[in-house]
Amino acid sequence: MMDARMEKRVKALLKERFDVVPYDPAWPGRYAELEKEVKRIVPRRLIQRIAHIGSTAVPGLSAKPIIDVQVEVSDLEEVREAVAPLMEEAGFEFIWRPSIGDEGEHYAWFILRDANGLRTAHVHMVPPGQASVDRIVFRDYLCATPEEARRYADLKSELARRYPKDRARYTAGKSEYVAGVLAKARREKWR
Repeated sequence: MMDARMEKRVKALLKERFDVVPYDPAWPGRYAELEKEVKRIVPRRLIQRIAHIGSTAVPGLSAKPIIDVQVEVSDLEEVREAVAPLMEEAGFEFIWRPSIGDEGEHYAWFILRDANGLRTAHVHMVPPGQASVDRIVFRDYLCATPEEARRYADLKSELARRYPKDRARYTAGKSEYVAGVLAKARREKWR
């Protein structure tokens, strides 16, 4: 369970304004820089896999201009106790947050901002598991099926227009679509 201070912080983060913008070919390079930074900070023995996830990882797909880095780690408690302070020293905000709802499994979430306070990156340190695999399968499926990526882009643009300051509703609005794409990928024996 989150303490009241952290709960208030997460609620404020969910209300930050965001935009969905056209694909930027600089995103893969920004991811590569972030991966290097994460590998510099996090002890190698903790990292099981690191991947560029989310819409910025799909060439041509419009997205919130925030690079998502997923780091599967072998010990979340060590991340919380030893790595989080190092990430904060490097300029990342740290949030120990639940995956789903207030009762979900917690993970380490780090936010990097630019000089204007806008988010530029999210680093998700998570345990290995199906949720982690699903994010990679979803990314790969969109990369391989441009028509599906276009449908996703249209949905995200509509949701961003409707909920520009409500990240929770924006994300919830994508949930059914994402689940459908993952089901399709499984039927097609994707990965």
